[in-house]
Amino acid sequence: MAEFKYEITKELGVISEGSRGYRIELNMVSWNDREPKYDIRSWAPDHERMGKGISLTEEEMEQLVALWNARDEEDSFE
Repeated sequence: MAEFKYEITKELGVISEGSRGYRIELNMVSWNDREPKYDIRSWAPDHERMGKGISLTEEEMEQLVALWNARDEEDSFE
């Protein structure tokens, strides 16, 4: 398997924490020296190990937020 590099360039926040100490976090992460992306995934407390996750560009994150906000607006009319 090919080696890959990552750097957490900015820690934005913890979404939740599991019983084994892993936390689902929102961070800015640079993968293989590329432009940082918004990244949601589980991390060990020392950030040395990670679980599966998703990385989003600025535009994708904006669309996600827009979809979330639209859901809130729909719920307010019920």
